[in-house]
Amino acid sequence: MRPAPMRHRSRGVSLLEMLLVVALLAAVSVLAATALSGGFRGIQLRSAAKDVASQLRYTRTQAIATGQPQRFTLNPEAHAWTAPNGRAGAIPPALRINFTGAREVQPRRGEGAIVFFADGASTGGRIQLSDQRAAWNVDVAWLTGEVRLRRVEATR
Repeated sequence: MRPAPMRHRSRGVSLLEMLLVVALLAAVSVLAATALSGGFRGIQLRSAAKDVASQLRYTRTQAIATGQPQRFTLNPEAHAWTAPNGRAGAIPPALRINFTGAREVQPRRGEGAIVFFADGASTGGRIQLSDQRAAWNVDVAWLTGEVRLRRVEATR
C-alpha cells in the first residue's frame, strides 16, 4: 500500500499584501506625477488655463450658433470671468493674470473682453496665467477666432 500523497499548501500572496502593493504604487505614481508637472500649483495653473480656453471656445461656438456677437469678459483684479448664457468662473488667486486685447470692446476700466462674431472671427487677444515658474498663454486669433493654449516661460 502506498502512503497518501502529502498535500502541499500553496504559498501565495494574500489579498491584504496585494492591496498594500497597489496602494504603494498609487502613492508613488501620484508623487512622481506631481513632481514632473510642477506640483500642485502647476496643476492648478494648467487647469485654470484649460478652463479659460474652454470657455472662450464655448463663447465662439455660441456666436456662430446664434448668429449674434458674443462676449467673454475677464476681470483680472477680481480673478473672475464671464461667458454667454450666465456662465461665470473664478481663477485661483495665487495666479497672476495678464490680459492683452482691443481697448474698444473693454466693458470697464481694468476689465478685458474678447468679442466673437457670427462668422467665427473675433476681436482677438491674449490671456496669460502665470505663477513664479511657469505661464500659459491662451491666444485668440482675431481673423479666425481660433483659441490656442500653450505653455511659456513666466515673465517676471
